[in-house]
Amino acid sequence: MVSSTTDLKSSNVIHRDTNELINYLFEVAVEMGVSDIQIRSNQFVYVETHHGMERLEEFGVVTHKEVEGIFKFFVFNRESASHGFGESSDTALSPDLVYDREVSCFTEKMVADFSAPGVPYGKGKVSGRLRVQAHLSASGLGMTCRILNDGIPSIDILGIDPDISDTMKKCVLKRAGLCLVTGPTGSGKSTTLAALVDWVRKNHNKHIVTIEDPIEYAYPVDMEDQASGEKVLAPALVTQQEVGRDIEDFSQGLKDVLRKAPHIILLGEIRDRKAMETCMEAAQTGHLVLSTLHTTGAVKTIGRILEMYPKESHSSVLNRLGETLIFIQSQGLLKGVDQRVLTYEFLHNSDDSVGAAIAHYDKGSNSLEDAIMRTGNVRWDIKLGSLLAEGKITQETFENARLSRDDLNEI
Repeated sequence: MVSSTTDLKSSNVIHRDTNELINYLFEVAVEMGVSDIQIRSNQFVYVETHHGMERLEEFGVVTHKEVEGIFKFFVFNRESASHGFGESSDTALSPDLVYDREVSCFTEKMVADFSAPGVPYGKGKVSGRLRVQAHLSASGLGMTCRILNDGIPSIDILGIDPDISDTMKKCVLKRAGLCLVTGPTGSGKSTTLAALVDWVRKNHNKHIVTIEDPIEYAYPVDMEDQASGEKVLAPALVTQQEVGRDIEDFSQGLKDVLRKAPHIILLGEIRDRKAMETCMEAAQTGHLVLSTLHTTGAVKTIGRILEMYPKESHSSVLNRLGETLIFIQSQGLLKGVDQRVLTYEFLHNSDDSVGAAIAHYDKGSNSLEDAIMRTGNVRWDIKLGSLLAEGKITQETFENARLSRDDLNEI
């Protein structure tokens, strides 16, 4: 068992060839359609499927030396922060120095988090780009590899009702305001935002700036012309920046983003009060802002935002939200009968009564709860009931996922 990061600099001898291990592992993962690969020293490899965590027994137990070899592979192949700008063969570090520097950083932070290009596997195939995290746990060195998607799905096929997806499209064309997609990790927030951005990119002359950690979807400069089927330039310009590669951190990206003259700003995640402040300020000064929060329930998202601020600021924050907030789409991916199923709650700040309910949220959430039951909005538990009635989820999944513990006779 490994107890310190010093073991990372031990002998390079491993039991199996690193490239063969990675090739085989990613071939299996891609064929299974999984996105997250969990590698731990002296344990089996696990992947998450529709059925939950599954053990890849045919891969065998991976030793610490093998995990170290996989870590080295990704360190040597990680994406460059400079994109080649300012680099030369005279100043570039040798692989050994690169690895020593990464180990030193890992020793200090106890974690390494970076992006990497797709991994070759099979015969001439390449996986999607990767987000890689190396860490220590009770078993020693471990890694989580997330395979990022190359293709961006249409907003119309995500499982969002057509009237809601149409409303979201109209909302992201507004001149200014704040649009939030919320939910736990793995709920498809990034996919929903990417689908919206891709729709704008293909249909409108906008400048879209994204600040992400990491970049999960890459937006090409071209698109397929529906009439001819040929590739043509998309009308929008998308500037994508990745934390740790293109910018130092979210704070720097948020500070500089307004100087790029964007029409739409996508912030991968609102992590703290400073980010929330910047988002609201940008929305108040004529920009459309898209972002995410880790909350379940559109109404509860307002409460989560207030938790970032001292009590004396709540009234001011709620007034600003009442003016700038356009919609909250709170969603989750559930285990369905046949496949994973999207459920959600949608709150559209479409009239003065909704804005007033947001502004007075601190005095009680009842008025906002009432607003979400009106036409054009979707309650979480009502949507769950629809999925249950359609046979897409089981009664057990419904009970585990619903937000209200009260009698739901109306569902």
